[in-house]
Amino acid sequence: MVTLMMRLTGRRLQPPDCVLALSLMVLILWEIPGAWALDNGLAMTPTMGWLHWERFMCNTDCTEEPDSCISENLFMQMADLMDSDGWKEVGYEYLCIDDCWMAPQRDSKGRLQADPKRFPSGIRHLSNYVHSKGLKLGIYADVGKKTCAGYPGSLGHYDIDAETFADWGVDLLKFDGCHCDTLEQLADGYKHMSLSLNKTGRSIVYSCEWPLYMWPFKKPNYTEIRQYCNHWRNFGDIYDSWQSVKSILDWTSSNQRTVVSAAGPGGWNDPDMLVIGNFGLSWDQQITQMALWAIMAAPLFMSNDLRHISLQAKTLLQNKDVIAINQDPLGKQGYLLRKEDNIEVWERPLSELAWAVAVVNLQEIGGPRSYTISLASLGQGVACNPACHITELLPVKTKLGFYEWTSFVKTRINPTGTVLLQLKISQTTF
Repeated sequence: MVTLMMRLTGRRLQPPDCVLALSLMVLILWEIPGAWALDNGLAMTPTMGWLHWERFMCNTDCTEEPDSCISENLFMQMADLMDSDGWKEVGYEYLCIDDCWMAPQRDSKGRLQADPKRFPSGIRHLSNYVHSKGLKLGIYADVGKKTCAGYPGSLGHYDIDAETFADWGVDLLKFDGCHCDTLEQLADGYKHMSLSLNKTGRSIVYSCEWPLYMWPFKKPNYTEIRQYCNHWRNFGDIYDSWQSVKSILDWTSSNQRTVVSAAGPGGWNDPDMLVIGNFGLSWDQQITQMALWAIMAAPLFMSNDLRHISLQAKTLLQNKDVIAINQDPLGKQGYLLRKEDNIEVWERPLSELAWAVAVVNLQEIGGPRSYTISLASLGQGVACNPACHITELLPVKTKLGFYEWTSFVKTRINPTGTVLLQLKISQTTF
């Protein structure tokens, strides 16, 4: 969630020689780790789970809307479905509460407390329930005086809030950045909470929005942010719309020289929630979000209603091949390689000398468009050097076959859709 003030102040919104030795040399360079990351041993691959905000927002009216208000019943129902409907098995393990879970005041000991009417059993009970399903619980707080929705903030209470979350058995903290008076206060608060969480001795993934609130005023120091956070938001809240998804991709590609190198095991750029299975995206646009979030090594937090999701959307979100790209252990974020005539080509290096390539058709008029890719132009010249097997993973899994480095691949992409390819070096070439 973001404040109106922050929205108004600018949140935006020749191939080398074909030799195997060169291929290996370049791929070795990809293996060199990035900046030192938060040393809590967590988020070694992008975090996966479910988060309530985009779909359910700050609905606290459990009288009129008992099935969609922010309550323990909502999260218990989602936990049941994550356990029974295959979500946990493919990697979605964090069930995350966002803003509006709190009571308006802290308790007599200065601790945060859940709203007693909507969470009558308390967060510890909910945590136990979530853990009994083999899942993990995430919670929300704010670095400033108040949360974005006006509930008690953690300013001046970092230590006691960290201890409270640990006592409750929380496994992830989403820490927002509303209601800070200065950038120094913002930075100090994020650092303080990081250290406080680690002091508890409990493994708690730390999800920050630190750079999001800095960008309108100064360029964030991602080396420093990575030392304190497991993932971090850079851009404004996602909405259930194609325009919103496009704006996030545009911002990421425009700033990729700054942000891509910051990502790696233990610390990730977070482009915000997956809105697949809701109302605003066409089928092709849902494919685009899933494919590009995989290319960007993004945390995969669904925000949808698992009680009423279509089989088609469920199948896309549970696509094991696409999730494997997102979770690739090399941990390198992909990037926009080129854009021409409303076609974008994104690529991402993967482990075992493989690459993922996404071809996006941004044109919103007309029908499907053809686009031909020179394999020698991909992966700094090594993605298919000297030859590779290519599989189309989205929109429909299809084995395209064996290609030499000098070959071309022709794709056909629907408007606002994406073709996601996986390139694997042929083992017969070694």
